[in-house]
Amino acid sequence: MAHTEQEVLSGLAEIVNEETGLPTDSVELEKSFTDDLDIDSLSMMTIVTQAEDKFGVTIPDDEVKNLVTVGDAVRFITGAQA
Repeated sequence: MAHTEQEVLSGLAEIVNEETGLPTDSVELEKSFTDDLDIDSLSMMTIVTQAEDKFGVTIPDDEVKNLVTVGDAVRFITGAQA
């Protein structure tokens, strides 16, 4: 079942919260993972892996570098769902 952008955003916020301790309401579409949320590459890979499991998608390693903002990740995940 495909998830809506809001469901993906909410799920990503939970994953980011578990990985970093950031409040879920600080994870917004326009926020940059590195600049605004201070997520390093190791944490980002953990977040990507958990997002793949949660939403049933595959995010290729070469695509991860294009996921600059939370919105980028939400759009990629919603577009990648079968």
